[in-house]
Amino acid sequence: MRLIRASSPNFGPRRDGLRPTLVVLHHTAMQTAEAAVERLCDPGAEVSAHWVIGGDGTLWALVDEAERAWHAGAGSWQGRGDVNSRSIGIELANPGPLAGCPPFPEPQMATLEALLDGIRGRWGIGAPGVIAHSDMAPGRKADPGRAFDWRRLALGGRAVWVPERAAPGGEPAFAAAAERFGYPLADAGLADVLAAFRLRFRPWASGPLSPEDVGTAEDLPA
Repeated sequence: MRLIRASSPNFGPRRDGLRPTLVVLHHTAMQTAEAAVERLCDPGAEVSAHWVIGGDGTLWALVDEAERAWHAGAGSWQGRGDVNSRSIGIELANPGPLAGCPPFPEPQMATLEALLDGIRGRWGIGAPGVIAHSDMAPGRKADPGRAFDWRRLALGGRAVWVPERAAPGGEPAFAAAAERFGYPLADAGLADVLAAFRLRFRPWASGPLSPEDVGTAEDLPA
């Protein structure tokens, strides 16, 4: 992979002695990786990420992993806020809804897999700690979106994926299972959490909560 260093000024120290226990995956929702890097390095934008990966697999390093990049914003995971202090942020260059949410190219996914292997080794982050921006901010964020291949990451041990299964129990069972996994039910409504869950685990699904949502959520690790 080609590595480019493009230092962003938009970072600070991790608060309260926290260290990364999560990796948060984003898409840039911009037309090019270069445009995204320029914005993430603009002090006026007040946003950043640790890493950006272009569609051709080029990797940009913007913020040292030991520092707190400004990528996650408001939200929480497993009942804990300040996700910026707890995570490493990776932006995947992809126009998202600007171009109908296209798939993520093979060179980009291959670089992501190599990068995740390094990050997880350096910080001891398990597969359940690799999450979507939409996971920790339901209703506010929808990236990296339904086109992202979570199953591929999981097959390599780099994320969580479970096959679809139907089960009874309705809203109470789904809410309990989603919250055990980490979804912020205290901060977001059930509809937003269901939408975020489906973006990642059942991107083909629509309509009201189904038994397949319940069973699939119950099979997620706590």
